[in-house]
Amino acid sequence: MARKGNGIFLVYTDIDPTHDEEFNAWYDTEHLADLLRLPGFLDAARYVAVKGGPKYLAAYELESADALKSPEFQKYRANPSPWSRRMSPVVIGKNFTRALGAQIFPAAVEKSDRGFAPALQIGRMSVPDGVDREWNEWYNGEYVPGYRKVPGVIYARRFRIVEGETRYATVYEFEHEKVSETPEWNKQREGSSPRSGPMRDAMTHAQGSPGCIGGSTRSRSIRRLLRGATAGGRRARGFLPVRPVRSALAAPRYPRGAPWPRGGAA
Repeated sequence: MARKGNGIFLVYTDIDPTHDEEFNAWYDTEHLADLLRLPGFLDAARYVAVKGGPKYLAAYELESADALKSPEFQKYRANPSPWSRRMSPVVIGKNFTRALGAQIFPAAVEKSDRGFAPALQIGRMSVPDGVDREWNEWYNGEYVPGYRKVPGVIYARRFRIVEGETRYATVYEFEHEKVSETPEWNKQREGSSPRSGPMRDAMTHAQGSPGCIGGSTRSRSIRRLLRGATAGGRRARGFLPVRPVRSALAAPRYPRGAPWPRGGAA
């Protein structure tokens, strides 16, 4: 069964501590289960920050970015449960941001049956129009392929953002959250190409990006965040396991209700 596709959906938010317990219960026992029943949603995992922010991240693997255009998703978004109307990050979240991406590297989906890695490093960035073509040629041809050979790197993908505040996102899959602090990673960052310095300088990152996140390989679990190094030489966030949670495939506990704010499904 495929657990990776051509799309990815990343949802970041902070939550007031007074809502924390119920917010996590809603996400873990109702919301993820609902989304994973919709066409095009292949897998999901949640993360929680212990350093850096926003505090929470939900990551969804999609068949394609068009999964958010399906009639089923639109119906779900327009008819939230009473619990969703109260606990959605669209309603109570702070520093709420979403990134919907279409894969551009590699050109085709590979090893589609793999689940979420023990750790991820995610960068969300943009570049000026004048260097976009050269920058992408460098990134795909000289930069990211070398990182895929660094010990501890399981995989690396790039996405063009079709909905969000940046143009691109890079998702590295790690065996553990310390990979980006190793000598091998630093050697690749500094020696990948003569163009790496100028090309990295051309990037501008979203607030809180890049981030290094880690945890168990079990999908739909909560993970914890700490500080680490990044591909571009900046500091990043990372996650470690927090605790087991109830399966996200648990049946929803609340009936559908009235419409909620646009973009409510997160």
